[in-house]
Amino acid sequence: MSDLFGPSRRVVPVLVPVAIDTAYSYKVPRDMEVVPGSIVVVPLGPRKVIGVVWDEAPGGETVGDNRLREIEHVFPAPPLQESLRRFVDWVGGYYLMPRGMIVRMVVRSPEALEPEARIRGVRRAGPMPERQTEARKRVLELTQDGAGWSRSGLAASAAVSSSVIDGLIAQGTLEEVWLESGRAIDVPNPDFAPPTLNDEQQEAAVALRAATGERAFSVTLLDGVTGSGKTEVYFEAVAETLRQGRQAVILLPEIALTGEFLDRFAERFGSRPAEWHSQATPKARAQVWRGVTSGEVRAVVGARSALFLPFADLGLIVVDEEHDGAYKQDDGVHYHARDMGVVRARLGGFPVVLSSATPSIESRVNADQGRYRRLILEKRARGAELPDIEAIDLRRHLPARGKFLSPPLVAALRETLARGEQALLFLNRRGYAPLTLCRTCGHRFQCPECSTWLVEHRFRGILTCHHCGHTVRRPDHCPECGEVDSLIACGPGIERIAEEVAEAFPDAHRMILSSDLPGGVARMKEELAAVARGEADIVIGTQLVAKGHNFPKLTLVGVVDADLGLAHGDPRAAEKTFQLLQQVTGRAGRAARPTDGGTARPGGVAKGLLQTYAPTHPVIKAIVAGDREGFYTHEIEERRIIGLPPFGRLAGIVVSADEREPAQSLAHALARSAPAVERVTVLGPTEAPLAVIRGRHRFRLLVKTDRATDLQAYLKRWFAAAPSPRGSERISIDIDPQSFL
Repeated sequence: MSDLFGPSRRVVPVLVPVAIDTAYSYKVPRDMEVVPGSIVVVPLGPRKVIGVVWDEAPGGETVGDNRLREIEHVFPAPPLQESLRRFVDWVGGYYLMPRGMIVRMVVRSPEALEPEARIRGVRRAGPMPERQTEARKRVLELTQDGAGWSRSGLAASAAVSSSVIDGLIAQGTLEEVWLESGRAIDVPNPDFAPPTLNDEQQEAAVALRAATGERAFSVTLLDGVTGSGKTEVYFEAVAETLRQGRQAVILLPEIALTGEFLDRFAERFGSRPAEWHSQATPKARAQVWRGVTSGEVRAVVGARSALFLPFADLGLIVVDEEHDGAYKQDDGVHYHARDMGVVRARLGGFPVVLSSATPSIESRVNADQGRYRRLILEKRARGAELPDIEAIDLRRHLPARGKFLSPPLVAALRETLARGEQALLFLNRRGYAPLTLCRTCGHRFQCPECSTWLVEHRFRGILTCHHCGHTVRRPDHCPECGEVDSLIACGPGIERIAEEVAEAFPDAHRMILSSDLPGGVARMKEELAAVARGEADIVIGTQLVAKGHNFPKLTLVGVVDADLGLAHGDPRAAEKTFQLLQQVTGRAGRAARPTDGGTARPGGVAKGLLQTYAPTHPVIKAIVAGDREGFYTHEIEERRIIGLPPFGRLAGIVVSADEREPAQSLAHALARSAPAVERVTVLGPTEAPLAVIRGRHRFRLLVKTDRATDLQAYLKRWFAAAPSPRGSERISIDIDPQSFL
C-alpha cells in the first residue's frame, strides 16, 4: 500500500462509475494528495466523471506512464471507509456485477460532494425605520432576535412582498449577510420517550440491547406475529446504538409510503430520522449524504439503496419486513438488500436485525441452524387478539353472476359496517380488469412491446401495460372488426371490486389503495393516513396495504382471490402466497376493541375471509388453521428434498435481443458451451414466461448447484469461453433470483 500511494509512486487505481469491473490507472499531480477512498474527478474518454481511488493494482493491460491521464480534482468529502470499499468488492464478486456500477450507487449524489453553497440573507442590524407599517411590524417582530433569514423565507413568514424587505435594507434596519444553507440536523434522543413493553417484548429488547452493546457482528431474527410490537422492540436496539454515539439505518420495503413509521420514530426519539429514497429531492438527498458522511446524521430510514450510503460510524442495520420481495433489485445492479445488509454488518463488525411476521425461508433456516439468533413474539401487543381466519369455498358459495364477492363475504361486510368498523378487500391486481376483448370477433388488447395483455383502468379511461408503461385510450369500438360497444372486461381488478362494493353498499365511504393511482406518493400517504383515522368504511387495495400499516378500526379482511399467487411455476410461490395472505389478514384487529367495561365487544372479533377454489391447498389450510410452524416445517422439507435455496443455489440467465431468432440462437449456443461439472445442472434454454418485455425477446436458462459448489467460479469459467453477444443481444446474470418471469 505504501508503495502504491507513497511519494515514490504517483500512479493510482481509480474505479469509475461505468459498467466495468477493473480500476483505471491515473497520475496524481504533484500538488495533490489522495488516499484510498478519495472521491475524484478524472477524464474518461471525452468526458469527465466522478471516480473513487481504490486500493488495489488496476486490472487489465498495463498502460505506459506517458499515456496516463491525470486526476483533475479531489472533492473535500471524507474518503470512503475501507469497510465500504470491501463491501463494494464483495457485492461485485458475489453478484458478478461490475464494481464501477456499484461505486456509482455509492456516489450517486454528486451535489453532496462539495460543501453546500452559502446563500445571501438578511438580519436585524440598525435603527427602526422612519415609517412603520403593519407589514414592516411583522418583519421586525420576526427579526428582533438578530437571527439570519433568507429573503424568501422572511417574506413568506411575515406574509409580505420582497419590496418590504428591500425597503428595510435601504433604511439600514436590515443588513445583508451570508447564511449557511440547509437546516440544522435533528439528533434523535434515545431516552426521549422510553416505551412501555410487555414481558415478551421486554425480554427481546434486552437481548437486542445486549447484542448492540457488544459492538460486534451478529444477526438477530426478530420473528413476531403481526401486531406484536416488533418495531418498538428493535427501536431499543436503535436507542442503544445512538447512546454509543454511532449511526443506525433502518431499511423498509416501501419507504416512500411510510409516513406513519416516521411519526412513530419521532414519538419515540423526539425527532424524525433522515429519509433516503427515490422520492426525495436531489437537494434533500445531498444533505443526507453529507450528513451520514460527516456523522451528523445519526439515524436514516431508507429504501434498499440506503445500504450503500458512506456512513462515518455505522453501528446497526435493521431490515424491517425482511421477507419482502422489494429488497431484491432486478434492474441495473442485481442485489438483495437483506442479504447484503448482513454482509455489510459482518465487514463492519456490528449487529444486524431482521424483522418479520413471516420470515423468509432462508432466514428461518439460518436461525434453525444457529447462524442467526431468533427472538420470538407470539402475542399481539396491547391486548389485541389475532383474527379468526376462515376459507370461503367458492365451489359452494358462488358469487352472483357477473360479481366477484361471495354471499358470506358480503354478509360479513354488512355486519362490520353495522358495528361502525372498517373492512378491507384485498386483491393483488391493479386496474379494472386484466384483459379486455371483443365479444364479436375475439380480439384481445395486447401490448405491442410486451407479451402481456393491456390492463383496463376504467376510472381513467385507458388500457395500459404494467411492464413497459405503454398506454392507449380505451376505444368505444373494436379496432379489429369495428363493432361498437362489443368490448368486455374479463376478470376483476380492484377498480371492478370497488364498483361492485358501490352497488352493494352505496352509503359506505369507499377508498382504493394502489401504487398507480393518480397523485403518486403524496396522495398515497394522505389516503393511508385517512384510513388510519377511520375515514373510510371499506378499503379496496393491492399488496400495498399488506406492508406493515396499522389501521385501528379495521376488523375484517376479505381476500377476493386467495389462489392468485399459487397459479404459476415459481418455486417460491407457496412461500410468497403464505407471506402475503398472513400479512394482509394480519391488518385486522391490531387494536384492542374494549367496551366501556373493559371486555371485548360482542360480535367484534377480528376476522379474515379467504375466497378460494382450493381450500385444501397446504398454504390455505395452514393460514386457516393458524399453523405457521406447520407451514415452515413442510416448506423447508420440500426445499431440502429437491435442493432448492437455501439448501442449493440458483443463478438465472436471461438472453435478450431485439428479434427472437438471435436471442434464441445465442441462448442455445450458451447452453452448448456450458462446462460439464458434477453437481451443476444447467436447465434450458426456454422462452421466458414473459417472452417479450419492452420490445426485447427473452430466453431463460437456470443454473442449479449444491451449497458446496462455487457457483460464481463456475459462471466465470463458463462465460470466459462462451459466445459473446453481438448487435442487440444482451446477457444478464441474476444470482439468487427471486423472479422467474
